[in-house]
Order: sequence, then structure tokens, then C-alpha cells
Amino acid sequence: MTTLHEPVVTTTPADLSVWPASTTEPRPGDLAVGGVPLAEVADRFGTPVYVLDENEVRERCRTYRNAFPDAEVLYAAKAFLCRAMVHWMDEEGLGLDVCSAGELELAVTTGFPPEKIVLHGNAKSPRDLETALRLGVGRIVMDSPSEIARLAAAVGPGGRQKVMVRVVPGISAGGHDKIRTGTEDQKFGLSIRDGYAQHAIARILDQPQLELTGLHCHLGSQITSVKPYLSAVRRLVGLMARLHEQHGLVLPELDLGGGHGIAYRPGEEALDLTMLARKVRAELTGSCMAAGLPVPRLIIEPGRAVAGPAGIAVYHVLAVKRTGTTTFVAVDGGMSDNPRPALYGVRYAPRLIGRASTEPMAPVTVVGRHCEAGDVLAADVRLPADVRPGDLLAVPVAGAYQLSMASGYNLVGRPPVTAVHDGQARLLVRRESLDDIRRRDVGL
Repeated sequence: MTTLHEPVVTTTPADLSVWPASTTEPRPGDLAVGGVPLAEVADRFGTPVYVLDENEVRERCRTYRNAFPDAEVLYAAKAFLCRAMVHWMDEEGLGLDVCSAGELELAVTTGFPPEKIVLHGNAKSPRDLETALRLGVGRIVMDSPSEIARLAAAVGPGGRQKVMVRVVPGISAGGHDKIRTGTEDQKFGLSIRDGYAQHAIARILDQPQLELTGLHCHLGSQITSVKPYLSAVRRLVGLMARLHEQHGLVLPELDLGGGHGIAYRPGEEALDLTMLARKVRAELTGSCMAAGLPVPRLIIEPGRAVAGPAGIAVYHVLAVKRTGTTTFVAVDGGMSDNPRPALYGVRYAPRLIGRASTEPMAPVTVVGRHCEAGDVLAADVRLPADVRPGDLLAVPVAGAYQLSMASGYNLVGRPPVTAVHDGQARLLVRRESLDDIRRRDVGL
């Protein structure tokens, strides 16, 4: 059987459109990010290895600050968090949105101001709430009626905690069913349509220990259209108007969450941030004016859009195998460091680095090393036909929801995280070793 190959092509700006802005090709086939060749990073730190372009992270923070100058911008830590990221967010003037006591403690013990942190979660544990109160977190987002009494009791008489209420606006948006959170049929928030949100707000107003500062919603992830956000603004302002009529309540804050879509492969659509900022500001102003309400301060929570495009995963090829009509390229990582393809069917654009190839491009499927048929990192992608064991593959847009969702499957250990900046590479998070795994296992 004859395999059809694509012609050999050289790297073009379009090929690097989803890579960090600092990406260069100092030699054919040898990419550098932040002035550091990725092959050198792999040689120094081993593979798999994750690389974060510090300047790309910082520039994306500044883009948000410039687009939303009057808003509070919170980095959604669940996308990826380490102490360096905490430090960068603090220096760039962003707050933090955390989902657990672990994320919260890491941030505060790194020196991040707790009053600039918001705690989320649909099922906050007693430890989550205790830690938030002990450390003085800025706001806690109420996600269920049962949390109200528990939090008020934990605050105690004479105490005061700022809270928000996460509401479900009944809007379907997001790149996959499993990451759509603005509809009635998922676990987050309290429904506007069924009246649960209004009931919860009335209960909060009866608790002197709780200070309601605003409404919160999060529509989903990988949203590439502005329209769902505008619909959410209208519905939330409508709820604010009803609350003002019923309780005389004027809420000073409105949190629209995040979910801003990014491109994972050249040519894919991404959310237009400038248009989002302009249209949301206009919609919020117009809706509040029509309702006779003052305009609340806007809060947004980008995570993926800050960290995702700044990250690259680098793997070594372990094996190349042809089965039927498919060529499998197996690498030394996989679903334990990136479960997203298995969870959501996400597609990436890996490329060969570290050497030039004159061979034509051929279709392959890049798979991981794990004992799982679903361990596929990139199905039906194009790589040089001479790809072989020992080669390096780099996967761009790897900074969000990969290592943060990493597992211990097959006990292979989680990869390290490095940062590149101004021609220097440094270790941020070390590789998880077999000794780490042994130390956790305390029983025989």
C-alpha cells in the first residue's frame, strides 16, 4: 500500500501562531523559546519536561489589565499553580481564584495577599472553609444552601466574611459538554430560573456574619464567542434589579468568571479579548442604566488564556510502530501528565524539534507510554516520515489543565516544570521521583 505524503515545507509564521511570541528557529528544526533552545532544556532536565515562558505569562497578564482597566482580574489557579506563578501574578497586579485549601495555602505561604484571593468550589470541605477564614481570604463564593449556615457558624459571633453567590444563568457555552457550567444540568451554582439563587441570597442577608458583595457566574471553558457573556450580563443584572426591588439591595460586584477560549492548533478560533472587554462594558453599563442601578465593579477570572499558550511539553520518542494503516509514535509521557485528549477529545499540534528533516510530512498518531488504549496525545497529525526513537517532540499550548490534572497512573512520576526567560532556564517544580512515591506508601 502506498502512503500519500505531504510535501516538505519550511517553518512559517503561521506554523508558530500558537507558540509563545518569543519562539524562534535559530537553526532549521531547532526551536528556542525565551532565548533557550528546547532541545537544551530537554538535555538538562530530562523528559518529559514542561517549559513555561515567563515573559509570555506576564504579557498575557498585562493584556488583561489593559483590556479591563476598571475590572478586577483574578488568575484562575486551577489552570496551573506553582510558587513562581503566584509570584508573577502578584507582581503583575492580578488577584487569585482558588478552589481548595491546598491552592490557597500555597499562594499565601508564597506571600500573596489573602485579601486578593477568592475561594470557589461546589463542595467546600470544612478544611477549605477553616483555612480560608484562618488566612483571611478576601471572598468566598457560596455554591450551595448548606454552605451558608456552615460558614456563618465558622465565622462566629462578631466576625464578618465577604461572600458572593454563584448563580446559574441558564446559558450553554463552552467547547465540550464536560466543560459547560452555565446550564441547569450540572453541579455548580444556584439556579435563577428555579428561584434557588434568590432563596440563598435571602438566607445570606439574614446572617450578620456574612457580607454579600456580589453575584458570580462561570459559563464554561473554551468559549470563543462574546455573545454568551453578554447574555449572562443581562440575566445577572436582571437578578440584581429584582434583589434591589425585594430587599433594597445594591450589590457592588459582578463576577463573570472566565472560560476565554484559546487556539491549540494553527487556524483555530480564539476569543477576541478586546471585543469582549468593549462589548461587556457597554452591555453592563446599558443594562444597569435601564434597571436604574449603579454599575458594579466587574471581576473576570482568566486561567487557561494566561497560562495555556505560555507552556510547552517536550517528550522523547520511545518507539515508532506501524499497525495496519496507522503509524504510532510513542513518547515517554502521556495521559498521566496530560489527560485532556482522553477527557475532552482535545487536539494538539506536536512538532519535531532538535534536528532538521528533509523527509515529507506523513500522518501519525502520537501516543503515550501508559497501559491504556485511550492514552493518545495527538491523533492523525503530520510529522516527518523519518521520525524515530530518540527524537524530541514538542507540544505547544501546554501550560493549562495538563500538569494541574496530572495523575500517578502507572507510577511514572509527574514531570518537572521549568521557566525560560532572557536566555536562561530554571527549575520551578522538580520531577516526582520513585523515592517520592515510596515515601507516601507507608503500609505493608
